[in-house]
Amino acid sequence: MTALTASIFVSLNGFAQEETALVADFDSAQPQNNLGGEIEIWLKEDGSDTTQSAQMSFVKDDALGNPEGHALRVDYDVNSSNPAYNGVRTRLNHFDASGYKYLNFYVKGDGQKGFPSKIKIELIGPDKRPSPHIFEEITDEWQLASIALEEFMLIQDWTTVEKFVVVFADIVSEPKEGAIYIDHIHFSD
Repeated sequence: MTALTASIFVSLNGFAQEETALVADFDSAQPQNNLGGEIEIWLKEDGSDTTQSAQMSFVKDDALGNPEGHALRVDYDVNSSNPAYNGVRTRLNHFDASGYKYLNFYVKGDGQKGFPSKIKIELIGPDKRPSPHIFEEITDEWQLASIALEEFMLIQDWTTVEKFVVVFADIVSEPKEGAIYIDHIHFSD
């Protein structure tokens, strides 16, 4: 797999309509994204609080309908008497997002297990500070989330984006236990 997968959609008149940079399609069902960065679960502080958890798996439920494709499933539990937060993150290996305007990904909740109606998404820039955005209105059907990069106000230098992070937190995630699916994370202009 190449370090960066990009595609250009050309209209009938020959002008480029959209350029995208694929971060993760999860089709390899391995904990590595399309940029070569690790995909991993992270836990609050040192992970010693066993009353909260997160697990990831790769499932055959591709958002774009690819019968051979996979999506990332994240099961989370922030139902704790302690402050609780955890999630999943992927390293972007100093990705240059300066030529793009949007962060996009497909998301849906697990209708049987339950899922939050909103999740916190963070991008982390070169200064290592998380820049958050709350994405709302998750349903149990695949939908495309498109977030303007200007919404991530703490990032000033888009030439080196370090991480994409999904956060489940006891003060945001309701219900406090559930599962979501994420697929086809990409930047677009």
